[in-house]
Amino acid sequence: MSASFILLCVSLFTWGIGEGLFFVFQPIYLQQLGADTMTIASVYSAFGAAMMVAHIPAGYLADRIGRKPLLLAAWTSGLLATWVMALARTLPAFIVGMLLYGLTAFVSSPLNSYVTAERGKLTPARAMTFMSAAFNLGAVLGPLSGGWIGDRVGLRTVYFIAAGLFVLSTAVLIFIKSQPRDGHDTATPPASLFSNARFIGLLGIIFIVMFVTYLPQPLTAKFLENERNLSLSAIGLLGSVNGLGNAVFNLFLGQFSSRLGLVLVQLCVAAFSLFIWRGTGLGWYAAGYFILGGYRVARPFVFAVVRGLIHPAQMGLAYGVAETFNALAVILAPLLAGALYTCDPELVYAVSLGLLGLSVLVTLAFTPRPRSEEPAAAHPSLEI
Repeated sequence: MSASFILLCVSLFTWGIGEGLFFVFQPIYLQQLGADTMTIASVYSAFGAAMMVAHIPAGYLADRIGRKPLLLAAWTSGLLATWVMALARTLPAFIVGMLLYGLTAFVSSPLNSYVTAERGKLTPARAMTFMSAAFNLGAVLGPLSGGWIGDRVGLRTVYFIAAGLFVLSTAVLIFIKSQPRDGHDTATPPASLFSNARFIGLLGIIFIVMFVTYLPQPLTAKFLENERNLSLSAIGLLGSVNGLGNAVFNLFLGQFSSRLGLVLVQLCVAAFSLFIWRGTGLGWYAAGYFILGGYRVARPFVFAVVRGLIHPAQMGLAYGVAETFNALAVILAPLLAGALYTCDPELVYAVSLGLLGLSVLVTLAFTPRPRSEEPAAAHPSLEI
């Protein structure tokens, strides 16, 4: 592994601790600020919209001006957004900060492009799952601490601590190297990305998979507090268990092919839905949150499949388009979850299980088979 890859993992590990402090508690804090169930669902939908708008421009710019400048912009934006959430004393002000944090999702395309180019002898799936594991190892530490702090001095404090950790994470990121920009022979440019039928077909699969795997998640912390009477400390413990599961499943599932991995991810979320719905105690919920760790591997697998279908010079834009369909799922899934929760909180998990079963069949039947997931051959590049 290169020094830059290691530094990036250290930065992500630190960011994972900070994000883990507050992210699992977002619906609970929104409720404390006065939001009802459908308001919380709408905020999560708007959060998905904020994630969506920047992906394609970010992917395009990553191909044109380089990845490191966009990584630094995303880290800085996330830091500022967290300070807005920390300083907010009203629901509208907090929502502004949360949506600003959602905008930083544009980091995904340049980040995965950077990791793919910096992976050395690792396959794209292995490199991206390893990178994700670094973030999620950090996320093991955050939720347990956040719950303990929230029970004693209030959830608002965790945002200030997270913002401080994000300063450190950004400082580490400054020292990664810039990368050469992927190029192509101007006499024989690659075909338009949007004339690539296999890539276009994959976008529909991405939306379906990300929709059904996100559906049971956004209101679960609220469900456990309101319907199962768990404390913030207990929910924080579950968040830490989830962080551990994220790290373990990133390393474990990274051994599988991308196509099979997407199926396994959906089975993990199905187990999570079943354990939250039918579980009768903290042990069952912990098992569900640990297995939910497989969800974090979905995006690396998606990117690995995309990487096998496109020209290297189109990598940033292709990742950006794929992330846009992911974000579209994140916009719509909370609205359905909120409507189901309003009818009957348990209905969220029953419906999720049914949709996941259908999604697995669609994935097996229609996911394109990418080219062999070997390290990319050398190709022309331009220094930036």
